[in-house]
Amino acid sequence: MKIGIIGTGNMGSVLTASLIESSAIHASRLMVTNRTLTKAERLKNAYPKLRVGSSAEEVFQFADIVFICVKPHEFFNLLSENKAVIAKHKLIVSITSPISCEQLESLVDCNVARAIPSITNRALSGSSLISFGDRCHTEYREKLLEIMSFISKPVLIEECTTRVSSDLASCGPAFMGFLLQCFINSAVSETDISKAQATTLATEMIIGMGKLLEKEVYTLPALIQKVCVKGGITGEGIKILKDHEHLFDAVIKKTHEKYHEDCEKITSQFQVKEELPET
Repeated sequence: MKIGIIGTGNMGSVLTASLIESSAIHASRLMVTNRTLTKAERLKNAYPKLRVGSSAEEVFQFADIVFICVKPHEFFNLLSENKAVIAKHKLIVSITSPISCEQLESLVDCNVARAIPSITNRALSGSSLISFGDRCHTEYREKLLEIMSFISKPVLIEECTTRVSSDLASCGPAFMGFLLQCFINSAVSETDISKAQATTLATEMIIGMGKLLEKEVYTLPALIQKVCVKGGITGEGIKILKDHEHLFDAVIKKTHEKYHEDCEKITSQFQVKEELPET
């Protein structure tokens, strides 16, 4: 089995590094390309046996499974321009949420799936969000789940929960990272602690908290209860946080607004295809 990755931006690079370092695929059986080839060549510097394709066409011809890691609005042209070289027996995997498997199946004749990764996959951890097109063969379904299990915990999701699932699993590290950075900055501005020490303590705290949850020592509610003893100092801090407990209502509403905006733009591209006369 050979794998291709088109687009070596943030997530394309994460996917490349994670697949190689987890031994999901040998570097010699992985080919990447990018519109700016120097970005793809940088990955080859890190993984010398990695193949760099000169074009998307070369990757489509080389690989059995091709991960598309470009921006959502670039999918339509990329697949339309290369449709003739995408064999029916191959699997195309999108990593972006605004494009459904159904839309991809309307554009190409091959197997189709979606696997939305997370930055946590770089540590061979966290979730990946998996959806399959109706035409996707069982063999490819099993193979994609196997590949993604090397770098994540694959979770099958429904189309209706794609965005919120991505908020939690994929955007979540940025949201939690921002909150943790705010916590650190406030500690530094309100006390005499150094930023370096505050960062160390907060970082070790979040790592330890993750391990408690991973080992199922505590659930989130139990963890809060254990730390927040009645009449204690933590409880006073929790009172302040409760004044903003609906903060993420606004965050999720905003991400969904952007998601629906992107979906409308993508849909208009695919409608152009549907309106073209048969030749």
